[in-house]
Amino acid sequence: MLTDDAPPLESAEPVPDVPTGILACTTTRQAGSFGLGSDESVSAAMTRWNGLLDALSARGIHRVVSAVQVHGADVVRHVGGWRGWLRVRGVDGHVSEEPGTALVVTVADCTPVFISHPRGVIAALHAGWRGTAGGILRVGLDAMSGLGCPADECHVHLGPAICGDCYEVGPEVFEATLGVRRARGLLDVRAILGEQATRQGVRHLTVSARCTRCDQARFFSHRGRDTGRQLGVIALEAHQTADSLIMSPAVQ
Repeated sequence: MLTDDAPPLESAEPVPDVPTGILACTTTRQAGSFGLGSDESVSAAMTRWNGLLDALSARGIHRVVSAVQVHGADVVRHVGGWRGWLRVRGVDGHVSEEPGTALVVTVADCTPVFISHPRGVIAALHAGWRGTAGGILRVGLDAMSGLGCPADECHVHLGPAICGDCYEVGPEVFEATLGVRRARGLLDVRAILGEQATRQGVRHLTVSARCTRCDQARFFSHRGRDTGRQLGVIALEAHQTADSLIMSPAVQ
């Protein structure tokens, strides 16, 4: 049995040291796959998504954003005034300062990047080698800075992803990510992201010790021939004074 379909937030891998009022985690194999592109029935995947939406709604989080990801470096800002599940196309990063909003990326060896600021601004990035080479972390941090949250005040966490001992790549990947031409070899994408974060001025950086390929009992791994996908989730929990922000105009 591949999954137990455990409650998605209760069985998740938490992100450490996030500011108060921010929920951040990576779902696990125990919660089941949230991928919509496998041979699994749409009904099974949507049941899990609905379970996640219900779990977030119970915390006052009524907006959930995900995307059809393209391994690029585009980051979109999301504002309030709506409820439900938004699935955009062609982006790999999200940023928001709206209470009651969850940002979600889909991963299975790529790195889920969580960015948060004590002011209540969050970002979620999907960083594979292409996104890393394309500078998605810089774009995400620039988006945070544009909302008054400079990199040296942000908390950045690099979540569970394939480790440098498991990720063998070809010369084109080394050239794109490191600017050098090498034969096939091992590459640690999270280490590159960590170096990028430091160069951008990030002082609060944490990195998960989890490898999706090594720990396939807990996570889905594309290199491990899994078709399932876990989620990186970061959300601004709603508070009582923000109720009007999450009500539809028809209700106000």
